[in-house]
Amino acid sequence: MLGSLKKIFGDGNQREIKRLQKIVDKIEALEPEIEKLTDEELRQKTDEFKKRYEDGETLDDLLNEAYAVVREGAKRVLGMRPFPVQIMGAISMHEGNIAEMKTGEGKTLASTMPAYLNALSGEGVHIVTVNDYLASRDSEDMGELYDFLGLTTGLNANGLSKEEKRAAYNADITYGTNNEYGFDYLRDNMVLYKEQMVQRPLPFAIIDEVDSILIDEARTPLIISGTAKKSADMYNAANAFVRLLKIDEDFTYDEKTKNVQLTEDGIDKAERYFKIENLFDLGNVALIHHINQGLKAQETMHRDADYVVQDGEVVIVDQFTGRLMQGRRYSDGLHQAIEAKEGLPIQNESMTLASITFQNFFRMYDKIAGMTGTAKTEAEEFLSIYNMHVVQIPTNKPIIREDHADLVYKTTDGKFRAVVEEIKERYEKGQPVLVGTVAVETSEIISRYLKKAGVPHNVLNAKNHFREAEIIENAGQKGAITIATNMAGRGTDIKLGEGVVDLGGLAVIGTERHESRRIDNQLRGRSGRQGDPGMSRFYLSTDDELMRRFASDNVRSMMERLGMDDSQPIESKMISRAVESAQRRVEGNNFDARKTILSFDDVLRQQREVIYKQRYEVLTSENLREIVEQMIARTVARTVQAHTADEVDENWEIDAIVNYLRSNLLMEGDISEDDLKGKEPEEMEELIMKKILERYDEKEAELTEEQMREFEKVILLRTVDQKWMDHIDQMDQLRQGIHLRAYGQNDPLQEYQMEGFRMFEEMVQAIDEESSRYVMKAEIRNNLQRQEVAEGATAVSGDGETKEKKKAKPYVKQDTVGRNDPCPCGSGKKYKNCHGS
Repeated sequence: MLGSLKKIFGDGNQREIKRLQKIVDKIEALEPEIEKLTDEELRQKTDEFKKRYEDGETLDDLLNEAYAVVREGAKRVLGMRPFPVQIMGAISMHEGNIAEMKTGEGKTLASTMPAYLNALSGEGVHIVTVNDYLASRDSEDMGELYDFLGLTTGLNANGLSKEEKRAAYNADITYGTNNEYGFDYLRDNMVLYKEQMVQRPLPFAIIDEVDSILIDEARTPLIISGTAKKSADMYNAANAFVRLLKIDEDFTYDEKTKNVQLTEDGIDKAERYFKIENLFDLGNVALIHHINQGLKAQETMHRDADYVVQDGEVVIVDQFTGRLMQGRRYSDGLHQAIEAKEGLPIQNESMTLASITFQNFFRMYDKIAGMTGTAKTEAEEFLSIYNMHVVQIPTNKPIIREDHADLVYKTTDGKFRAVVEEIKERYEKGQPVLVGTVAVETSEIISRYLKKAGVPHNVLNAKNHFREAEIIENAGQKGAITIATNMAGRGTDIKLGEGVVDLGGLAVIGTERHESRRIDNQLRGRSGRQGDPGMSRFYLSTDDELMRRFASDNVRSMMERLGMDDSQPIESKMISRAVESAQRRVEGNNFDARKTILSFDDVLRQQREVIYKQRYEVLTSENLREIVEQMIARTVARTVQAHTADEVDENWEIDAIVNYLRSNLLMEGDISEDDLKGKEPEEMEELIMKKILERYDEKEAELTEEQMREFEKVILLRTVDQKWMDHIDQMDQLRQGIHLRAYGQNDPLQEYQMEGFRMFEEMVQAIDEESSRYVMKAEIRNNLQRQEVAEGATAVSGDGETKEKKKAKPYVKQDTVGRNDPCPCGSGKKYKNCHGS
């Protein structure tokens, strides 16, 4: 059916390639003319392009000539001439699409062309890489080319000072990791002075390994967190209890959903163990949570697969790349439950102060483009969420790698013995082999098998990633055997050693199918670069997780019917197709999960944009008095309306209005009940505002203009930051429990949107009221200073949390604070128990 449709309508990708080829031909035709230019004349082209852009030409108008100039510059500076297919990929990127270019096709060089062209606008270009090593390497290597052409290059590395970061962002082209760009955005929206911000507006980003950043890490938010102390005793007690439980008897475990649940017997045991009458009593909510997390830690989280223990700490292993995710922690107490399971010191949980997902961060750019070797399988997601088309760029030379059908064995042991046998055969003839594994644990098992067989080899996994560059560099040499987790699929190129082509090139052996076809394709793509020979084959067993979840029962029963033993595999295209079908189902489920995450995060995104925009206005405004007056007017209106809602005038609570004003906005005697009696609510508001503005004028007369404006700024920044951080934390807690609403036949997302909106409105009102009270009642000191409300907060990549103490706000003395009013320092305590004691 699909073939017939393609015949009628044509292949969309082929049509796109033909269109791009016409542009490439025009760029190629400019080569003789550009070649004649001296180095200085070539450099002057940059100034010419900038002038033409300022005079009204578009970047599209300049593309052909600009790309021809970059190509010539690359020839002279780097000794590399971009192939036509690289120029094709470069055009796709400029147009805001994803160039799918196979491993070894030169994506890094291709990215220099759209980076150069878009930098001509003077707004800056961000090139995003998956790790610091690649950012540093590419900024250094490609920086020579940009420098030659008269553009500046910056490296936005971790640990730089604000001044160094600002310099990096002010460069024409800035290299950095996705984490660093995201955290800088969050930090910029927590600064106290506009001059402390480091980023410029976000115009254009080119994302390397775009599928890794926008798909694999899309569900992982960037978090800046502070401490929320909780006792370690509960985690240890829950861990001791769950160790006594038996699967199927005391709890059930659903392998497909990874859901763990206590049975009736398990509930009875918990009640006896913890000496309580009813586990589901409201007072035991925390206990149930700790037991569930303890069970998850025991049953679903496996050491050396999901995490490793290093230097006395639990470190998560990225399931997509196999890398250690330093500093990242599982949320919702799961990390602490694993620490209890492993007998490690339990660290405190934290409070989220600022967060954003990569999905929402990168959607803030005016334009984004991407490049990767594997994106087509997620083309629908890229289009629907990021509005980016995936363009499959042809290879410079035809791919001649042989991709064999999967071999399926009855048991894992049978599979591993067959893998070792094949490696040994290829090693004896000198052919290099790359063995891909899904987990750290598997790489170590294969290593033990090879040691027994006397085959020398290197292991590249999260435990020794510091040798990554060296190991990968040598992986294509004669006789090299390399076992690697999925981390070997990113950013580095395996070049073949002398004589290896004659031996058949690099052999790639997969020991298990990943749940994502992209990861398998990355592994295959390590072999057969630039027209080199090579081969790939996956070895599976009916015990593999993907097989177990979707296909193993049928395959195993068929093998038993045929009387096949552990050394006889099934080699079948049909089984390979069945596995790919299972992968498509998992990918579909993951896409749905990411869409759901995005739907929930969009609620917070809209709120974040409102708060950050208003905060920026506060930072940049010279005079905030008008804004403060509006906040006071809203506060007065709400107060008056709340106490005059009754239709009968006699029931209006005039005394309550006067008491509120005296405590929060005015001095004793400024307004009496007699002043307000007999007036309509609108007249009351008018009179109250008149008195408040008079008092405001008196306050302003006591100070210099500069002091008053700074005082307003100090109050607004402090209040907005404190309330916003509390709101984020409350939204986080709401999010964690909202799915229970489904049991009441309510849509959790709709409930979250409604409650989130209500909470946001309440926060805005609280900001109005607190700012109004501080401005009108606080005593102004000469040594006014803006201070962070969360000093020492820590940035954490991932859905994990790091613990730093959240500081109370600086205390500002007030003239009139009731002993039972909240203390103005923001501690949350009553005044009499804090600064009023």
